[in-house]
Amino acid sequence: MPTEYEIILIGLNHKTAPVEVRERLAFKDSKIHPLKLLKESIPFKEAYFLSTCNRVEFYFVISQERKEEFIREFVKFIEEVTKTSWKELKKHFYFMENEDAVKHIFEVACGLDSMVIGEPQILGQVKDAYRQALENRTSGLVLNKLLHRCFFVAKRVRTETGIGGGAVSISYAAYGLAKKILGSLRGRTILLVGAGEMAELACMHFISAGIDKVLIANRTLSRAIELAERFKGEAYSLEELPTALTKADVVISSTGAPGFVITKKLVASVLKPRKFRPLFIIDIAVPRDVEPEVNKLENVYLYDIDDLKEVVEENLKERQKEALRAKVIVEEEVLKFRHWLKELDLHPTIRALSEKMEDLRQKELAKTLKRLKHLDEKDREALEVLTKSLVQKILFYPINYMKTNTQHEKGRQAINIVREMFKLDEITEEEVSLAESQGEKKPKLYVIK
Repeated sequence: MPTEYEIILIGLNHKTAPVEVRERLAFKDSKIHPLKLLKESIPFKEAYFLSTCNRVEFYFVISQERKEEFIREFVKFIEEVTKTSWKELKKHFYFMENEDAVKHIFEVACGLDSMVIGEPQILGQVKDAYRQALENRTSGLVLNKLLHRCFFVAKRVRTETGIGGGAVSISYAAYGLAKKILGSLRGRTILLVGAGEMAELACMHFISAGIDKVLIANRTLSRAIELAERFKGEAYSLEELPTALTKADVVISSTGAPGFVITKKLVASVLKPRKFRPLFIIDIAVPRDVEPEVNKLENVYLYDIDDLKEVVEENLKERQKEALRAKVIVEEEVLKFRHWLKELDLHPTIRALSEKMEDLRQKELAKTLKRLKHLDEKDREALEVLTKSLVQKILFYPINYMKTNTQHEKGRQAINIVREMFKLDEITEEEVSLAESQGEKKPKLYVIK
């Protein structure tokens, strides 16, 4: 990282926190995007927020000087949002810095950190989150480079490994669980509550397995009709859920609504019309769509997103070899990004060195030209070109020396040597006067730690 800044990742996922904790931070019912809320209360340079059914992650570029203040304000923000003490929540969060954070987001985008390894949906979610960061103007030089590199890494992993082969997604895991529960899906009726991307994927999986009928219930009826026509099913509004539930054998719910869409009272009201026929409900939404108490009803079996882990584990075994190759690619790309970050340290020094040399050139040239008043305009231009060329040739050696060493630990030492050799941190009388006029005791210095 540039010396004065750090990349910080603070997050939780399906490995560290149960769904009831994750849904508290999903911000599904918030009218204001969390990045906008964060801008109002937390001192950061750049920020990015990723929220999916399996994870909630905050990425920040922060000033080292304000790190302690940043952490205090972030903890306060989390407590206010969740209405829960940090002491209770802290065990579910993971913290990563710089290269570890870079490696993590690369693995997330490639599907290496997903519940279903190699899941393709996550890359689209990472891109959507980036668009939100751009819209909220919280992504800058470092995060822009990081996210674009992230997309490149994901594409490279998909191209060079077989990790994306076959149908792998949360919807596929839901399909696998339904198949495991019921044995054969032929002749069965499935009800999809919600008509988003997950519903479409689920439709494809279940139809390929020979499902008899597809029912689709959605808040926007036109969207349900559109999907029903595509898959030759039946469309319902959410108000018609009791009718749809009466007909279904399996329910897959993924609306993303802030509250429960399927309640215990609702399901209890359809048990008699169903003649107490078994009903299997798989809730893959975060926050959850289905009230947990539903599971206590007779012949009703409820599974949430965490229950899909068993199905996922079977897929993991088959994809482990490809995942190992993908991790090698990620490691390579992390090293490349680290090199780019270290080069950022050079920019202030190269700029300061170039400015100092240019200042000296202009002053000395001005002195010389005062003594050579007989020179015409053409001769003066020749001297201008000559002195500029000399400065550029002299600068080549220290700049090349610093660039050559950026990949090694002595990189910072190289920068310090150049700064000391050319007295780049020396304070001029003009700078002291300017600082005092602005109420400062002395100008701020660029320091390599």
